[in-house]
Amino acid sequence: MASLGYARVSTVEQNADLQTRALKDAGCQKVYTDHGVSGTKAKRPQLDKLLEHARAGDELVVWKLDRLGRNTRQLLDLIDHLESEGVHFRSLTEGIATTGPMGKAMLTVMSAFAQLERDQLAERTKAGMAAAAARGRKGGRPAVTPETEKVRQAGQYRHAGLNPPEIAKLLGLSRATVYRYLSLSAAEGNYGAPPHA
Repeated sequence: MASLGYARVSTVEQNADLQTRALKDAGCQKVYTDHGVSGTKAKRPQLDKLLEHARAGDELVVWKLDRLGRNTRQLLDLIDHLESEGVHFRSLTEGIATTGPMGKAMLTVMSAFAQLERDQLAERTKAGMAAAAARGRKGGRPAVTPETEKVRQAGQYRHAGLNPPEIAKLLGLSRATVYRYLSLSAAEGNYGAPPHA
């Protein structure tokens, strides 16, 4: 079993030494660090590389939960992905580990907040569309690009019960990209939505 650390700083000027030191002190054999990458961005090269190298029985360790993702849904999707691969997760600051019952209970609470987040987003979207309609603007879905089509397909496959590695093989994508697409698909609530012309 390998302990793999992940550190991230939002700007190139910031220093990840505090995180790196804490991760090494916690027993991480290797630390992957993204510099100048916001937590809201789905593409994080070093995290993608870590996910490619992680194997069943390994552990992904972060200094703090927000280093892994700013968005609760994004964070839970990633932890779900790790669990499906047999990779454990641990956050040093919050003391959460997916191997213990307390950590799993915390993740359940976070999952409830993620659902609340999704519901509020849906309400804001409806209110925004109603306001736009009142101003005479018509809503509509953006044109389908090759990427949005892959996002839709990934959501459909997940909805059908396939796991991320199976989806990656079907779509010819990396597991990290599939995770990102599933996160986008869940945020848009378009699992199983038919393509439009």
